[in-house]
Amino acid sequence: MKNFVNGIAVLIKAVGLFAMLAESTASCGLLEESGNEGKGELRISFADGEPTRASAEIPDTSDFLITVTGPEGEVIYDGSYGASPESMMVTAGSYTVNVRSCDFTVPAFSKPQFGDEQCVVVPSGGVADVKLTCRQLNSGVRLKIDRSFLSGCPQGSLFLKASTGKLMYSYTEKRIAYFKPGNVSLMLSESGTDRILMTRTLQPQEILTVSVSAASSQSPAAKESITVAVDTARNWTNDSYVIGGSSGKGNGSSDALTVSQALASVGEEDVWVCGYVVGGDLSSSSASFTAPFTSRTNIVLGPRSSTTSRTSCLSVQLPSGEIRDELNLVDNPSLLGRKISLRGDIVEAYYGMPGIKNITEYELN
Repeated sequence: MKNFVNGIAVLIKAVGLFAMLAESTASCGLLEESGNEGKGELRISFADGEPTRASAEIPDTSDFLITVTGPEGEVIYDGSYGASPESMMVTAGSYTVNVRSCDFTVPAFSKPQFGDEQCVVVPSGGVADVKLTCRQLNSGVRLKIDRSFLSGCPQGSLFLKASTGKLMYSYTEKRIAYFKPGNVSLMLSESGTDRILMTRTLQPQEILTVSVSAASSQSPAAKESITVAVDTARNWTNDSYVIGGSSGKGNGSSDALTVSQALASVGEEDVWVCGYVVGGDLSSSSASFTAPFTSRTNIVLGPRSSTTSRTSCLSVQLPSGEIRDELNLVDNPSLLGRKISLRGDIVEAYYGMPGIKNITEYELN
């Protein structure tokens, strides 16, 4: 009987111990959950088919600058899109996401600025997806100077002036001059005197072509016969092109397709593609995104350096020889996270995902 009582006592102690352990485990679980309590996930990406001008000097979207500010104006992230995390765990609330292709404060040649700004509410325990659609934010002017103006005003000089500054426009200049939206004046400087030939209020996305000519007479009156004509046919305000499109791109390393563009360009041959080395050790269903690596025959190219999702990436076959020796992650682990450009063929499947084969050239950016 005594042994039976002792057994019962031991059993009660054991049950109590298990209960304490269970309570402790539950408490730890609550603490882990409380770590994310009141938080949500913020994901930022570029929308497919963003309208821009394909002919403009547009940088790779991975080089776009992103600033994320929180409910109190605090900066959550400020840096390039390519280096940004795929998702951010933040306190639930309202956030502002600002993206721009470059900072633009004063007039400049060949510097179109593309961007977007969105406000989003991140719910507690939920996910907020921000799809950025970048349009041109600034305005541009291009002058077409007729020979008659050169002969009629040989000592004169033209410049474009706005509230933020001015640009001299030489008679041989072919580039587009970019300004913040607002009033821009075309001015003629001659014999120490400046005079306004025309003033135009420019809107965002507007590219204006202005023709300047003069009367052919060599008389003094010719200087009063300068003609300024606005070429409305060259107003590009309503043109629609795609920053994510591949038309006319990929012919050189400086004009390489992005990873996103390449994913939509399967079948293209002998084109340049630019992205970040994010992993390797490919199989038909997986990839490794962390060192160390064991395979020298392949790498994974992502749209940003923090990418860890196969569906957003390109598989890359490294041909034997110099390219494999220089780009494999076994012998070159420091390449992880580096931006590179590759020239090759975009194929439908390599290790079960779109990829690049037959690489002939590469550049480290």
